[in-house]
Amino acid sequence: MKKIISLLGILFFLFTCCENDDFCAEASTPRLVIGFYDINNSETYKEVPIYVWANEKDSLYSLVVVDSILVPLDTQNNTATYNLATTNIVDQFVFSYTTKDEFISESCGYVSIFNDFSIDSYTENWIERVEISTTTIDNETATHVKVYH
Repeated sequence: MKKIISLLGILFFLFTCCENDDFCAEASTPRLVIGFYDINNSETYKEVPIYVWANEKDSLYSLVVVDSILVPLDTQNNTATYNLATTNIVDQFVFSYTTKDEFISESCGYVSIFNDFSIDSYTENWIERVEISTTTIDNETATHVKVYH
């Protein structure tokens, strides 16, 4: 009888002491959303064949036709430089921001939120105008930067 009670005690201990295997279904660190707009109609998206890469990194987009793109920002630095090319014409952007780490949960850990987002510089080879829609990047549901071409 003592063996049964001991076995039940051990089984009870094993089943109550284990942690749940939580899966993170929450969003991760948001990427920058860049939308491409028609210079003649500022409310209309305009598709562009685009090639995108960060300095000294692999390309993110290789001549795909899109009206918006998602690019990651560097959480270890306060700047990111991206090159956007259409056909053989390249424009370069230098973005700056501050990061704030926000705790989500034990299973998700931390995500970075980007504040004080700005464009330090950009070239105007095929891009005619740029507009920042928001200075806080905390989601991927809205366009953060509007590029008019």
